[in-house]
Amino acid sequence: MKRIFEYLKPSFGRMCLGLGIKFTGTIMDLFLPWILAYLIDDVVPQKDVPKIAFWGVIMVLCSLCGFLGNVIANRMASKVARDTSERIRHDLFARICHLSSRQIDELTIPTLESRLTSDTYNVHHMLGMMQRLGVRAPILLIGGIIVTAMLEPVLTLLLVATLPLIGITVWQVSRKGIPLYTKLQGAVDSMVRVVRENAQGIRIIKALSKTDYEKRRFDGVNREVVASEKKAGYTMAISNPLMNLFLNCGLTAVVLIGALRVNAGISEPGKIIAFLSYFTVISNAMISITRMFVMLSKGSASANRISDVLDVPYDLETADSRNAVQNRENMVEFNNVSFSYKGKKNNLENISFRIKRGGSLGIIGATGSGKSTLLQLMMRNYDCDSGEVLIEGKNVRTMDPDILHSKFGVVFQNDFLFADTIEENIKFARDLPHEAIVKAAQIAQAEPFIEALDDKYEHMLTSHGTNLSGGQRQRLLIARALAADPEILIFDDSSSALDYKTDAALRMAIKENFRGRLTTVTVAQRISSVMNSYCIIVLDGGRIIGMGTHEELLDSCDVYREINQSQMGGAVID
Repeated sequence: MKRIFEYLKPSFGRMCLGLGIKFTGTIMDLFLPWILAYLIDDVVPQKDVPKIAFWGVIMVLCSLCGFLGNVIANRMASKVARDTSERIRHDLFARICHLSSRQIDELTIPTLESRLTSDTYNVHHMLGMMQRLGVRAPILLIGGIIVTAMLEPVLTLLLVATLPLIGITVWQVSRKGIPLYTKLQGAVDSMVRVVRENAQGIRIIKALSKTDYEKRRFDGVNREVVASEKKAGYTMAISNPLMNLFLNCGLTAVVLIGALRVNAGISEPGKIIAFLSYFTVISNAMISITRMFVMLSKGSASANRISDVLDVPYDLETADSRNAVQNRENMVEFNNVSFSYKGKKNNLENISFRIKRGGSLGIIGATGSGKSTLLQLMMRNYDCDSGEVLIEGKNVRTMDPDILHSKFGVVFQNDFLFADTIEENIKFARDLPHEAIVKAAQIAQAEPFIEALDDKYEHMLTSHGTNLSGGQRQRLLIARALAADPEILIFDDSSSALDYKTDAALRMAIKENFRGRLTTVTVAQRISSVMNSYCIIVLDGGRIIGMGTHEELLDSCDVYREINQSQMGGAVID
């Protein structure tokens, strides 16, 4: 919570001004019952019409000042809450973007989405309400008690006697509310996860006729959200009825004793009327304070969830490279690298290989053998548990992330396209000339279908490029990777939707246009995609079980030989 309030500092001046205006408007409202009592008991008996009119005008002016003060202050409070929430969302999004892949795996995407949306909304609502009611309600409560004590000390004691009971109720309920709202937000995370999975997999869900199953799955998490919300709501809702009970009991006692005091001549009707007005003001103030504590409970739970992300330490810090020995002969080098996602069983174990500048590496293996994990370590999306990964002789731990990532052009198997033009999707918000876009499209074999479109490079794509075929999408993604002239090009099973002819033309174009200066790493299921690589690695269970050229592996690696036999009938294709 403390971390969130730090975001109020840039708006501190505006917030103080708004609170000052709110204070003035509230004081004006507080004067009204007192003026009314004075008017009834002291001015009206004198039958002085000008004086009565004067105090009537004073009451109108106080009402007007109170109204304008509260309206202006509320508008300023809304602006402070809006600007503060904007800063929180900005920093939270920036922090999420800089989380390592391991940290994202631990937090999960759905909970990050929930914290960036519903949690920031709860904090926004809390900040606005705290400014609107945080000054007004306490002033009306304390000021009302002070003024009533001056008007009727005896009746004030009855009023004050109810306050400890109300305070204890609010404190107890709020103490239980924060954990309940934290649990509620966790349930919302689960619901967001299911919705996200359904949105991404809607086609396969429909294709397999699993719509009813997904509806039942959503109903399950939806019921969990409803149950958590019901429990939190029931717990927090008990405060208002209890508070009203205590206040109404006090009000009844005030009316009875006040009537007796007026009948005995100890008090005056105007003071009793004013006291009842103040009692109503104090009651409303207590109701506002209760609402404020409910919102504070919900906002505190959300603020803690946001702070948990903002306070996550960077776990991919850049190490000192001053004493590092650099060997630029190899572009990529793995030395005895081992890695585990969960710290139990190694997903990769004792991986060692070297790729010279301008060379090519093919990686092949069964699903789950560690092929994509190896690429993640190469780009330092994760840090290896032991060993070292070198790029141009430098340990990736010592390289600036921006410099490291600028060396790569990457095409993943399940990459994404934006709802934007073809050119913007290839450019990818980089400062690239149109000529570089066209050149990349030509090499990626995307130019023929682009030129066939009416608006060519200005053709609008739908989200995820659903108005293109699978092969067209992959060629655009390859063009995106090539457009910035990378030093290392990574294909993560990204030519699976290309026919053999297009795949061969693509690799020939890359070889001709980047001869000797582009290092390629290809992960594939097809022998034909890796067989011409200078070196091929065969992975099985996170271990290298074969390494060499296509011909060498046919002689030395049984697994590779079996894959070749199943895909190509044992033929050796040049």
